Amino acid sequence: MDAVVTPAAVESGSVSLAALAPGTRGRVVGVGSSSRALSALERRLLEFGFVSGERVEILAEARPGRDPFVVRIGHTTLALRRREAESVLVEVDRPGPEASTAGSHDRSSQQVELARA
Repeated sequence: MDAVVTPAAVESGSVSLAALAPGTRGRVVGVGSSSRALSALERRLLEFGFVSGERVEILAEARPGRDPFVVRIGHTTLALRRREAESVLVEVDRPGPEASTAGSHDRSSQQVELARA
């Protein structure tokens, strides 16, 4: 199940972490909704480091199904299910001139193949 980007998120310039593709970088805007109390999962995401202003990058996603996906938050690397990341709002970095020369490798093509035993 893929996340849907709501018009409110687009207007505010932030999107759900679950909607991002590998190679995408940004900053956490917040976790949860201001209209309700945080769930246990949302509190746990804050404990993992998904706090406002922290750098986040999508490193890879599993095939098939894109779930789970690998996220770097600060200096921590985690594997999350997309439904777990739906409540994390991220402001996506806009590519600039330094982004095209920053590195010679493209992380957007990274995939993780999962095999069942």
